[in-house]
Amino acid sequence: MSDSVCDKTNPVALAESPNGGFLNASELPMAVGQIVGAQPVFDLHTHLFAPRFGALNLWGIDELLNYHYLIAELFRSSGAGPEKYFSLDKSAQADLIWEELFVRSTPLSEATRGVIAVLSAFNLDTRAPDLREARAFFAECDPQEHIETVFRLAGVSDVVMTNDPLDPVESQIWERSDALDPRFHAALRTDGILNQWDSGWMAIASKGFDVDGDLTESTVAGVRRFFDSVIERMRPLYLAVSLPDTFDFPEDSARGRLIKQVILPVCRAHNLPFAMMIGVRRAVNPAIGLAGDGLGRSDMGAVNRLCAENPDVRFLVTMLSRENQHELCVSARKFSNLLPFGCWWFLNNPSIIEEITRERIELLGATFVPQHSDARILEQLIYKWKHSRRIIANALTEAFENLIADGRPVTRDEIARDAERLLSGNFKNWVGLQN
Repeated sequence: MSDSVCDKTNPVALAESPNGGFLNASELPMAVGQIVGAQPVFDLHTHLFAPRFGALNLWGIDELLNYHYLIAELFRSSGAGPEKYFSLDKSAQADLIWEELFVRSTPLSEATRGVIAVLSAFNLDTRAPDLREARAFFAECDPQEHIETVFRLAGVSDVVMTNDPLDPVESQIWERSDALDPRFHAALRTDGILNQWDSGWMAIASKGFDVDGDLTESTVAGVRRFFDSVIERMRPLYLAVSLPDTFDFPEDSARGRLIKQVILPVCRAHNLPFAMMIGVRRAVNPAIGLAGDGLGRSDMGAVNRLCAENPDVRFLVTMLSRENQHELCVSARKFSNLLPFGCWWFLNNPSIIEEITRERIELLGATFVPQHSDARILEQLIYKWKHSRRIIANALTEAFENLIADGRPVTRDEIARDAERLLSGNFKNWVGLQN
């Protein structure tokens, strides 16, 4: 080997050196897996509710099986149609889904495997012919203790709920003075106002605010006062909306004017990010309810214009179409006020999550949030984060292997730093929970 200072040591040999605690390539998979597996997750978007919300806090085997992903699979995999399914009570619906998707079929899909992973986590029979054992187990669970167990098994420290300020049940609960479990954080969902203004303004007016269907100056001021009052009560980490694939900005519509005249000023005034989940097509098959929504490719130009025209507003963005993912990464490279997050809804499948996560690492380094659970039922946290951690660890391992091959060794501390950023730190910084 040459003695020239320009002839550097073989990068693999350097990585294998014990000096500085550098890891060699063969040690990486286990080290990354252990570190990612041990890192607590701050789950930035769920549909879970704290115990204070009573019946809105969904858990147990009947809720797990009546998940809309499984409902859609039921109709595809059996002769049971919507009319039969929706005529049954919840327990009978769960029995039907278990029989058709888990007994008479092999549970190969991500959604069915998720149920298997949950049952396995509680040492329940994953090949049971019926639900008697599972129902008996969950019936014995103390709700508060069960939350502790699920959070521990999932490795989750905090979750962000989805809170509708127009929902009459939620509104009554927010008006109570009892403390909210500090691990459950609010997110102020604005769909009922932005996407359904014709009914949304009436709901706001019914709460005593001076608004009407015309977006006059007085109505805009009234809607802002409504948001001010809700934010004071909920203390949300961000405002959020789910948007169709046809979303545009600027847009000559009630939604477009409300975003410009209400949402963006409210975000500035309260220093809150605006989360946009873009790409849903509602009721592609209305006969099967929530299970009948679809997706479409969206125009990233709307996001680019929002970021460019509002550099003082922070945006959280996830796109539902796989075809939008590269554009979202490129936009995030251009706008420091844009944070891509998660693999939403129909993208929440291992093969697609892996592709998107690798692409984001290649384009953005560790400056994004790789996943959120979108969990609607408490126990879903277990399988969604089990599956996602494995994929995130694999993508990070490949990235570190490439880094070593290019001549830059890494340590366990560096891996831990990046895992913390991806699974909690980036989001906490974005919403001001840590410096």
